[in-house]
Amino acid sequence: MDPALERLVTDARCRTDAGEWVDDPTTMAQLTQDTGRAWCSPDHKAFKQLINQFGFALAPTAMHAARTTGFGGFHLSIEADYTKIDSGADYWKRGTQGKVDPNTKKASIKNKSPSDILSLYSLKIRKSFGFGLEVTGQVGFMPNTSIVSGGADVRLSVLEGFRSGLPGILPDLAVGGGVRTITGTPQFQLTVAGLDAQISKPLPIADSSVITPYFGYQYLWIFGDSGLVDLTPATDAVGYCNYAGANLPGNNDPSKPGLYDGQPICAGGSPLDFNNNVVFKKVRLERQRLILGLNYRYEMVMVGGQFITDIVDPADAQNSDADKKDLDGTPRQWTIALEVGAMF
Repeated sequence: MDPALERLVTDARCRTDAGEWVDDPTTMAQLTQDTGRAWCSPDHKAFKQLINQFGFALAPTAMHAARTTGFGGFHLSIEADYTKIDSGADYWKRGTQGKVDPNTKKASIKNKSPSDILSLYSLKIRKSFGFGLEVTGQVGFMPNTSIVSGGADVRLSVLEGFRSGLPGILPDLAVGGGVRTITGTPQFQLTVAGLDAQISKPLPIADSSVITPYFGYQYLWIFGDSGLVDLTPATDAVGYCNYAGANLPGNNDPSKPGLYDGQPICAGGSPLDFNNNVVFKKVRLERQRLILGLNYRYEMVMVGGQFITDIVDPADAQNSDADKKDLDGTPRQWTIALEVGAMF
């Protein structure tokens, strides 16, 4: 499930399944006629759709009730998140790596069966500083990929801890935000920021147990940026060009006397395959999510579960008409999160 953005082209005739550039005159002439260019065109829409679903899976989960751990308290936990993706969509099949053939040891030319669920396993630590302020640090990894996630949260519980009188019947209320970013893949950089508000009410059971239901709202901003992607990785642009250096003073291209444009000089070859190295358009998306959770604490030990889902369709959450059009028909996603830890 690692990204394979080199497959995201608008017209697959420009490359073979193995990633070689198809440069025969007939194909190049047809591509020029149909697309206006004799090389591969990146599929920016497919990249946006892929980032949209990766962003939901890697976003801050805000998995906590509104009440903090208390003055000087710590909470150390392991969290497992399972997010539904549109695995049958073409951008998942083209945009992610498939399984390696055990016989030939070659990678699949297409991910024929993407997983329905993206998993994320994280280690988290929460620390309270009193006055309702709490900070969280997180580091995690996504199985079957090289993606590593890291980030931090901060929240302020504006109403918590009242046990008697009229305030004692009121629920706890907290507001906060978080950010997650990734490393491990050179193909794209993804950062997701979120703001959330939550309401919860602890319900004591006997002397040492507390069960706390909570619900909340979260607004996400997804920032996706492509790295430099070679759409024809099986063709060496330098070798295809028979590269003789850049067109600079002291090494002038004979076909451009007196012009120093810094472009590659090809000694008997062609520079066109350099055009197959691209950067996808940056992605800036928004999502709105509903959070429903429940945790149980027995003395120091705490376990919890949480369900997160889109409140509106991904297309309807966007401000840009172009984003709405590109995400039209994209289904809502959901995440089930489980947590076990100790509070002390």
